[in-house]
Amino acid sequence: MTAGGPIGLDAFGEAVYRAMLLHPDLDTGGLAGHLDSTEAEVGEALDRLADLALTRPASCGTRWRAVNPERGLAALLAHQEAEEARRQREAERSRAAMAGLIAEYASIHAPGTDGQRGIEMLASLDQVRDRLIQLASDATVEVLSFAPGGPQPAPVMEASRALDQETLERGVRMRTVYQDSVRNDPATVQYARWLHGLGGAVRTTPTLPLRMIVVDNATAIVPIDPDDPRKGAVLLQSPGVVAALRALFDQVWDHARPLGESPQRDLRGLTGQERELLRLLAEGLTDERAGQRLGVSLRTVRRMMADLMVRMDARSRFQAGIQVAALGWLETAEDAPA
Repeated sequence: MTAGGPIGLDAFGEAVYRAMLLHPDLDTGGLAGHLDSTEAEVGEALDRLADLALTRPASCGTRWRAVNPERGLAALLAHQEAEEARRQREAERSRAAMAGLIAEYASIHAPGTDGQRGIEMLASLDQVRDRLIQLASDATVEVLSFAPGGPQPAPVMEASRALDQETLERGVRMRTVYQDSVRNDPATVQYARWLHGLGGAVRTTPTLPLRMIVVDNATAIVPIDPDDPRKGAVLLQSPGVVAALRALFDQVWDHARPLGESPQRDLRGLTGQERELLRLLAEGLTDERAGQRLGVSLRTVRRMMADLMVRMDARSRFQAGIQVAALGWLETAEDAPA
């Protein structure tokens, strides 16, 4: 049976569920007669409804009972939210793996090793800045960028202002993804809003796989070492690699939120940043390392955890880990307690 509706329930499944609510005494045969259908079709619908936690066997064992719609819908939405969180975690792992492979490929196939064309090593930050200025000046269609690291340094934003304005005024589209942590930094928010006012689009997400710029679907710049931008960057023009990076950008962009939107909380009251913090700690990262991934300070990580512990009524990190698992805040059994 194929799920067709936005909550995974097709028209016939909905009809069966409604009939069960209105006529709770009907068994499978009665439902089939009421709906002018067959018992096999009703049986398949009942199986699907049970999978969605909208029905359960009656105490007599010969009929099914429809779950209260309010409770059933809440359980169904929680299940779907868990699946979406799982898919996002898998996408995050895929993005991180892709970013690492691309950076490794670029460093291995750099000029001077095997003469690969379409790759240029930029050994210093000054070389990176010079090439970025050139690329932005030559852009004709769009500039896509990831800006990890949380709040952006004021000198960097000020140095970029004139170039960003000139690029946008030429009609070049600009889309930038920052981390959610910039929402607490007035200077970065002001700069992002300034970009938006000129026609640039800005979104945020809890974490980003690497720093990256893609220009006109033809050229990309990524760091040699995503964990240490000071080691320089690689300019890539191989169509396959650039296409992969563009796909990576689109995937992150689709899940990111416009800067003007208020933080959204899930059914458990967690923001995306809080949920990501729990996931990072569950994977064994230290508070400091988790803060680096989220673009926030060590003090902010500890403040967030203290707030989460109060909400969980936990007196220690160990108890918090147990509560996280008990409350289902990590969504799937494969995750370890924070």
